[in-house]
Amino acid sequence: MPWNEVSVMDQRREFVWLAMQEGANRRELCRRFGISPDVGYKWLRRWQAGDHELADQPRRPKRMPRRSEA
Repeated sequence: MPWNEVSVMDQRREFVWLAMQEGANRRELCRRFGISPDVGYKWLRRWQAGDHELADQPRRPKRMPRRSEA
């Protein structure tokens, strides 16, 4: 029997879908998916804000106020 390959984005969408169900225990879901509650709630906030991709975002600052002129 072959392994079921699941992408990271599919796992994140599944987490959000399960977490948004009525009476869902979000902390237990975080444990089940192996993520911290901070990350789980971050994905939920992003989903509710309209980011349905849930892709990793760059850590680079969007702007640098102390940067010298070119």
